[in-house]
Amino acid sequence: MRRLVYLVATSLDGFIADDDGGVDAFPADPDTLAAIFAEYPETCPAHAREALGVDAPPRHFDTVLLGRRTHQPALDAGLSSGYPHLRQYVVTSRDDLPDDPTVTRVADDPVATVRALKEEDGLDVWLCGGGDLAGTLVEEIDELRLKVNPVSLGSGVPLFRGASRPVRWTLDGASALPGGVVLQRYLRG
Repeated sequence: MRRLVYLVATSLDGFIADDDGGVDAFPADPDTLAAIFAEYPETCPAHAREALGVDAPPRHFDTVLLGRRTHQPALDAGLSSGYPHLRQYVVTSRDDLPDDPTVTRVADDPVATVRALKEEDGLDVWLCGGGDLAGTLVEEIDELRLKVNPVSLGSGVPLFRGASRPVRWTLDGASALPGGVVLQRYLRG
């Protein structure tokens, strides 16, 4: 059975973006990116793959689930798909996504979508963001992989917005990456 893994960059104080949804405050150290994309090549977006020399096949995920605001930068860059090398599920009530065979719109019940995806064969499912979607899916998330950046934002988009109850996680490992980023792995538990 596949797992839902929330792999996301976060600040020290638990925000995945600033108040406007931006991530410019997170350091973009080339050595950090190289280390992340060496382990998770599938998480490198389409518009950056060639520039960063990322051409490896997926290692951990063959499917990505994201909210509309997380998908928007790809659209702003003129792409209909940020991750055409993965199956993508964009959770949105809006019906204005460009046609793309790699993108499936989820208009309602993302929990049912995740449960169906978990029943399929394949690699794990990557929950890319954002905080609202993570809050909705918190009961379905099997693992957290947090790229904790050496910056505090003070406010912004939290890791989980709107989660209805506390969830316990067990630390399963941590590794230092270049640029002061720490990759922390937590299992539900």
